[in-house]
Amino acid sequence: MHEEDPQPGGLHHVELWVPDLTRAVAEWGWLLGELGYAVFQDWPQGRSWRLGPTYIFVERSPAMTATAHERLRPGLNHLAFHAGDRGRVDALNAQGPEHGWTPLFGDSYPHAGGPEHYAAYLASTDGYEVELVARPVQTGRAQATGSEFCSASSA
Repeated sequence: MHEEDPQPGGLHHVELWVPDLTRAVAEWGWLLGELGYAVFQDWPQGRSWRLGPTYIFVERSPAMTATAHERLRPGLNHLAFHAGDRGRVDALNAQGPEHGWTPLFGDSYPHAGGPEHYAAYLASTDGYEVELVARPVQTGRAQATGSEFCSASSA
């Protein structure tokens, strides 16, 4: 397979160690498929999905020393993905629970990251959080970029 020339500083891959591979493959497979990723690799302890030069994989590693991920501890809090327009973000937020994802920050949806930031926040069964960011909306006088620092508080 010919790999496109990646931009320096671009993300190469993300590796998530998971306690239940079957569940993680179902949950992440649905979400990543909806975002345009395709299955890239599959082996007994894991699976990966690829979009352009970037891939994400889940693995049930024999070297894992704990059985749970905690997004509120030091380490990875969440992964943020471009998700398309606002309608697509709304659809993914609505469909997530059917695929093991729990919507977060419902009382402030879709602006948990701030008034100019349109996004859905979902948590997998294993506690991994994703932020699904909508494409900026063109307005008559200015464009809302959605690129301002955004964080759905610290929860």
